[in-house]
Amino acid sequence: MINQPIDPFFRRLFIVVVLVVALFLLYLMIPVIVPFIFAFMLAYLFNPLVKRLSKHLKRWIAIIIVYSTITVGMALLLWWLVPTLWHQLQAAWEYLPKISSWYNQVVREWFNSNTRFQLPVLESKDFSETLVEYMQTNYKFADASTMMSQVLTSSMNFINSAGLIVLVPILTFYFLFNWDQRLQTWKMAIPGAYCKQVIGIAKECDQALMAFIKGQLLVMVLLGAIYAIQLQLIGLELGLIIGMVAGIASFVPYLGFGIGFVAAIIACLFQFGLDWTYLLLVVGAFLVGQAAEGYILQPLLLGDKIGLSPLWVIFAVLAGASLLGFVGMLIALPVSAVLNVLFRHLYAYYRTTDFYKGRKQLLLFEKK
Repeated sequence: MINQPIDPFFRRLFIVVVLVVALFLLYLMIPVIVPFIFAFMLAYLFNPLVKRLSKHLKRWIAIIIVYSTITVGMALLLWWLVPTLWHQLQAAWEYLPKISSWYNQVVREWFNSNTRFQLPVLESKDFSETLVEYMQTNYKFADASTMMSQVLTSSMNFINSAGLIVLVPILTFYFLFNWDQRLQTWKMAIPGAYCKQVIGIAKECDQALMAFIKGQLLVMVLLGAIYAIQLQLIGLELGLIIGMVAGIASFVPYLGFGIGFVAAIIACLFQFGLDWTYLLLVVGAFLVGQAAEGYILQPLLLGDKIGLSPLWVIFAVLAGASLLGFVGMLIALPVSAVLNVLFRHLYAYYRTTDFYKGRKQLLLFEKK
């Protein structure tokens, strides 16, 4: 019996169906895949440290040392940070009556005197009433059983999150343990004709990504310290929290400055009132931080690691936010760093094609 060739239409249809089914299965498995993605990212970040230590120790011992060092460092940081943050959170809670007083005596009086709007008086008990109303509207606690079911659901979500927190370090350990063997397996899967080129591009992407991550982490820490120290010296009681949040949020360009500046101005108004001296000091603190970030920290620690102009940086952040929300904003610049490397190689390849050379010859012919 002679084998009949498969119709091209049915072959393409089969490929499309397989791709659609595969993408649908991936979508269903997102809760399972996410911990593996986080574990792979952590393994990628920790691998340089493990690789250096594994030159003198067994790899599994090096991984345990890295884990232990990070755990002890975070514990010491929390030991110092938690009491200070707790004190500042208590100070923030004490501002609620001040907010009510500031609203009644400044905002409400100004609106009632200068506009046609008559704003109501805000009392402290309104906060608790508003909170109860919000809980009843959004969670619908009709009776005790409904409330208990909500509590149990929240508890199960917490248990699932705690399980992921435990699972991610375990997955990270296995990724790190077999990192070199896994890379070698991927290298062997690359066709021989493209192996050298693909490995070269991957190394460039790795260098750009690691340089950006290391530089950005240093910028976040130093910028947060600059903001926090200045705000504490000014006397702002919430200066530490605001400075830390501004430093962490600076991972997204211009977000840290915006959040920190607005929060600091509001906190300054509540603590010192409409005192122009303190307001100008807060503004000056953020101008100093922005100047330090733009002219010292980023040029020295980041430099041209991404190779994108400010316009493309803003576009990348907005595009990431539009596609993936806050997570998209976080990964926009690292992804842009990798895409920039790939685009450079793609453009270099384009200039070697007959299509580009033909255009070049056409331009030379027109000049003649």
